[in-house]
Amino acid sequence: MRVRTIGFFVTALAFSACMASAEAQGARSAGASGYEPPRTREGRPVLEGHWTNTSLTALERPRDLAALVMSEEQALRAALVRNQASARDSEPTDPSSPAPEAGRNVGGYNNFWIDTGTSFAKIDGGYRSSWIVDPADGKLPYTEAGRRIFTAALNQQRIATSDPELRSLGERCLLGFGSSSGPPMLNVSYNNNYQIVQTPENVVLFSEMIHDARIVRMDAPRLPAAMPRWMGDSVGSWEGDTLVIETRNMHPQESTRVFYGQSLHISKDARISERLTRTSDTELLYEFEIDDPGIYSQTWRAEMVFNASDEPSYEYACHEGNYSMPGILAGGRKEERAG
Repeated sequence: MRVRTIGFFVTALAFSACMASAEAQGARSAGASGYEPPRTREGRPVLEGHWTNTSLTALERPRDLAALVMSEEQALRAALVRNQASARDSEPTDPSSPAPEAGRNVGGYNNFWIDTGTSFAKIDGGYRSSWIVDPADGKLPYTEAGRRIFTAALNQQRIATSDPELRSLGERCLLGFGSSSGPPMLNVSYNNNYQIVQTPENVVLFSEMIHDARIVRMDAPRLPAAMPRWMGDSVGSWEGDTLVIETRNMHPQESTRVFYGQSLHISKDARISERLTRTSDTELLYEFEIDDPGIYSQTWRAEMVFNASDEPSYEYACHEGNYSMPGILAGGRKEERAG
């Protein structure tokens, strides 16, 4: 995995500079600025390159932030609270501290290598408290049945000890944690880096975490429904200067996407629409909507910013069957023997 030391800002002056940098990189500029993107020989916008969606902005709106769009002062204050908490978590573990109570977190996951960014994303001139823009409350609009399905699947992954294939895909090194592999492509705590490779026939969306490569087939026929694919069957087309991707028929094992407070459920029957628009030399606007009536009460929609990165995507050396998996399964066997 990528190891990076984060410089945490603890003064208002440092945070103001951080916000100014985010403002320079984070405003939607297509249309209003008349931005003309670089183009391929076929005349399509160049989306190729290395990008990152690292941000304090997350999919759902936190309880302490009421509005979708925050003022600079509100964003500054919220970022300060989060970065101070991260700074505390990054302090070295005291080797003389007593062992935690049985069943409590043993620690050891110090935050010095975690890369969540230090500021909220800015889109259309305002700092965003969530990627979700519809519903207006910034929350996933589960139906009662959908939430029961999600909760049951999430609980199963958390306590499953009978079979490694019941554990999360991130633990099994098959797809990135949460929904980092996409679709949709969501930021997590680290390895929020992507590489786009573009040809007239295909666009490849490569995510650094677990090194997943999603191949978007341009103007191609759908694959048979009997062929579910990891990350789904993604077919792309151009709508002006916007790359539109329609994804269906995802592998049923990737429905429950687990990542701390950013877990979500997208069924194998969902239809996911994504739109990628280059809005400046350093920015992509990423919009997506999820149509999944078996889980959600409405089609929900989100907007995100991808910023250009001057760093390549590094190898994520995940190894299936790592030492924690035998430990999890061994714990289950011990409980069974105890009756």
